[in-house]
Amino acid sequence: MQRIRTKYWIALCVLLLAVSGSALAQVAISVSFGPPAIPVYEQPLCPGDGYIWTPGYWAWDADIDDYYWVPGTWVLAPEVGFLWTPPWWGWEAGVFIFHDGYWGPHVGFYGGINYGFGYFGDGYWGGRWQGGRFFYNREVTRVNVTNITNVYNEHVTINNNSHVSYHGGEGGIAARPTREQEEWARERHIAPVGPQREHEHAARQNPQLHAKANQGRPPIAATEKPGDFRGHVIPAKEAGAPYRPEARGTTENKAYVHPKDLPPTEHMPTPNTGDTKLDKKYQQQQDKLYAKQEKDRQKLQQKQDSEHVKLQQQHMPPERQQGVEQKHRQQTQSMAEKHTQQRQQMQSRQAPPPHKR
Repeated sequence: MQRIRTKYWIALCVLLLAVSGSALAQVAISVSFGPPAIPVYEQPLCPGDGYIWTPGYWAWDADIDDYYWVPGTWVLAPEVGFLWTPPWWGWEAGVFIFHDGYWGPHVGFYGGINYGFGYFGDGYWGGRWQGGRFFYNREVTRVNVTNITNVYNEHVTINNNSHVSYHGGEGGIAARPTREQEEWARERHIAPVGPQREHEHAARQNPQLHAKANQGRPPIAATEKPGDFRGHVIPAKEAGAPYRPEARGTTENKAYVHPKDLPPTEHMPTPNTGDTKLDKKYQQQQDKLYAKQEKDRQKLQQKQDSEHVKLQQQHMPPERQQGVEQKHRQQTQSMAEKHTQQRQQMQSRQAPPPHKR
């Protein structure tokens, strides 16, 4: 199954590399239960001129079926004039979808989520570019004015004091992108840079940052620089809300959106009729069915990946994207149910007749 998922990923990467235009292509991660609240923590001092604050967020680790906290940190902008749009979770088509962050000339829509320190749900109020230099707003950003003199003071009114970490759905943030934000989504963007990806990877490898372990209160909530988890780190003061993880559910009731999200195919019992020749025949039939079902998965996944790429190329609005994800979920569920029925029917046909008394 891992090899098949790798093939999906490679095929999708090839498609994404072929995409032209200014929009940043993204691969959605879907989860059936929402992330914990944004924890309460302080911002470390800015380490130097040109660094821009990237707030912490909850990411998903499919290997352990749990969220983990990616600490907030200061990152050098990849280009002069570029700002950071944070990643965000949104309730769409019956599941939580992850939208990756990116760098661009403007701060785009990030779900209306209040990440703090200038990211209060709309735009960024922690600083601005001016004359090729980044100036820091001391009202919401911690800087040492002895080392950094390009600062200003501007009061910011915060209308959203919620610690909710996702958009839409029950209890989520209700916000919609403005017309400007929709236009900015079509600008040239840069994906998270190397230090950011390494920072995220290091967070994933740290068991203390998993929600199950820290109960929504990560011991490393922020760092001065990416990946520096042993230097000057900031622990969370408290969880943003009481940690109440949703029931994970069983394999049967999870809302799988795409074939690549499905668990490995459940194999039927090894034939054991007492007839070696017949058992071999039955095993060949099972192997043939497994191969066909895996091919069905690959074919549907490739079709859905192509539709994702077209959505990015055509800059479809969120409503259209939600409709496509809903269709994908129905397709995947229908295929999974069909495959289960096929295995059950074969198992019934191969069952040995009852012994006569």
